Amino acid sequence: MTPSFDPRYRIVFGACVTQFAVIGLLFAYGLFFEIFENEFGWPRAVLSGAMSLVVLSMGFLAAFSGRLSDLYGPRIVLSVSGIVFGIGVASISQISAPWHLFLIFTMFIGVGMATHDVVTLSTVARWFVRRRGMMTGVVKVATAIGQISLPAVVAALIAAFGWRDAIMVTGFAAAILLFGAAQLVRRPEEGEATGASEEAATPAPAPIDYKAAVRTRVFWMLCAAQFLFFPILSAIPLHMVAHGSDLGLSVTQAAGLVSTIGAASIAGRLIVGNLIDRIGGRGAYMLGLTPLVLSLLALLAIDVPWMLYGVMALYGIGHGGMFTVVSPTIAEYFGVQSLGALFGTILFFGSLGGAAGPIMTGFIFDWTGSYAVAFTILAIMGGLALLLISLLPRKLPSPQS
Repeated sequence: MTPSFDPRYRIVFGACVTQFAVIGLLFAYGLFFEIFENEFGWPRAVLSGAMSLVVLSMGFLAAFSGRLSDLYGPRIVLSVSGIVFGIGVASISQISAPWHLFLIFTMFIGVGMATHDVVTLSTVARWFVRRRGMMTGVVKVATAIGQISLPAVVAALIAAFGWRDAIMVTGFAAAILLFGAAQLVRRPEEGEATGASEEAATPAPAPIDYKAAVRTRVFWMLCAAQFLFFPILSAIPLHMVAHGSDLGLSVTQAAGLVSTIGAASIAGRLIVGNLIDRIGGRGAYMLGLTPLVLSLLALLAIDVPWMLYGVMALYGIGHGGMFTVVSPTIAEYFGVQSLGALFGTILFFGSLGGAAGPIMTGFIFDWTGSYAVAFTILAIMGGLALLLISLLPRKLPSPQS
């Protein structure tokens, strides 16, 4: 007898499409640096500032969007945020002053960023118990695919139609795609089974509400760890092309370092996702942070350009893993009752560090003429995050699927 289709995979697919579109288009923003420099004469500090603003906006809005998802469900939140995000992307076609760009990134793009992770991953965690980590990893793989593919699509549209028409069409297409994806994403209703028979036998942690969770030591350790490691995730991909060029790589070869990160991050998302289900969040956190720290130490030690590809492959595994591990670990410690709000609050602390990381790294390079001091500081921060996670109480891993 043919088994019936598991409806949970509709939720996973909708979450994948959301991650693919939002992050893929955010990465496509880099295509406009040279265009805006030539057309408006804006310096790269202004253009980079828009990215820092979107990270801060994401952090401030993430806890709010998570709480709304907990209260009203993900479908409504993702529908509204998807339309707002798409309108924001389309509005870039009309800019003529830097404040237009800052306003769009803060008020429109930031809304999509605030929901794409918190709402989708907290919803997936509600539907899966035994395979929660792996399904989170699958959703985050869609992020990496978007990073790799959508900038190329946008570049082709720019070449065919010019940048203003291309970004307008892209924005409206994104709004339609994200609204459609949102219709697939819903939370389990009260008393509804969250999975097939193998899920039903899996013990879940007793749910803890938001107020009780924020009074625990574990919650604040997770917040501190997020603040410490997120600057690594934001600074290294942004500055690695320049670092490779400094060591003698051509621009094309240096750009290959970012592609290496993207490809390795796919493996990292799946590996760490699987580890969460097998050894629990604490162990998976540590195994995700370790390659980040080791890769930063390696960057301090090497000056042979081709070796950067190996280092970035190692870094990419940790990079992808750390974008996967957070939501399932929160669910493991606190249950799913207030998962959206808790995830959003922890992400807020990460966004503070994430916004500062690229700016700090660039400032130190301008001051010293080298990335060595910046890489050292980032390695120390990663080491401190690893120490904090190692001090978390142990949790019994969920039974294997």
